[in-house]
Amino acid sequence: MQNDVFTLPALDGYLLGATLYPAEQPIGKLIVAGATGVPQGFYRRFAEHAAQRGYTTLTFDYRGVGRSAPETLRGFEMQYLDWAYLDLAAAVNHMSTGDLPLYMVGHSFGGHAFGLLPNHQRVSGFYTFGTGAGWHGWMPPLERIRVQAMWKLVAPVITRTKGYLAWSQLGMGEDLPMGVYRQWKRWCRNPRYFFEDPDMTHVHQSFASVTTPIVALNTTDDHWASPRSRDAFMSAYSQAPYHPVTLIPAERGLPAIGHMGYFRSSAQPLWEDTLDWFGSLEHRRVA
Repeated sequence: MQNDVFTLPALDGYLLGATLYPAEQPIGKLIVAGATGVPQGFYRRFAEHAAQRGYTTLTFDYRGVGRSAPETLRGFEMQYLDWAYLDLAAAVNHMSTGDLPLYMVGHSFGGHAFGLLPNHQRVSGFYTFGTGAGWHGWMPPLERIRVQAMWKLVAPVITRTKGYLAWSQLGMGEDLPMGVYRQWKRWCRNPRYFFEDPDMTHVHQSFASVTTPIVALNTTDDHWASPRSRDAFMSAYSQAPYHPVTLIPAERGLPAIGHMGYFRSSAQPLWEDTLDWFGSLEHRRVA
């Protein structure tokens, strides 16, 4: 079936570039909640595979990224968590119509966003890859040095010059709005990310309200989101049926995965595990 490329209004009316991958005989619906600075095209192969397995799948770009970016990010005003509160929440509303259960797959930030959703109860199961707390102290020594250099030396120079984080110049993803850069940098100073920000105390209750079944898979070679980093963050989902998975790629016959390899075609066995898990869940969608 042909993919549907369309525009999805966020909860505040901001227009988001989206793509629907329809299943011929759908057994469920699926949203991909992507990582920071990663455009939706990166998840295309996974979305196509999920559609072939019977899951009509939606990918989209958060505001300021990919097809949802303005002509220039200089002067573009937004908060980092608008991606959850306004953008991902709108995707959930869009996909949670009808009788089919809705599931979500997250990548990195996607695992943060789920606990912030005002409508997370509409999702029957959540499987996230590479979600962690972002603190450099959870990273291996060399990566820790590299990340600290980015936050303290390179990124401040770039943002002062450009008016946004020109991440593409560092070969690390798409350019990011200034609001995303500032809050991300602030929260990455803490071992438990934004849960240690005194201005973010409200998020504790939001995460604790989640009762959706969750699996969080992290590989031992993911330097940005190690299993320890995952555990520091995911403990906030205190009331959800939660299962952490720590994967050593070589033990599954997989090549190195790192932080981005979860959605490369070589990781297809992990996709099968994910979709099989969704299929095992009891339909618990709430309208």
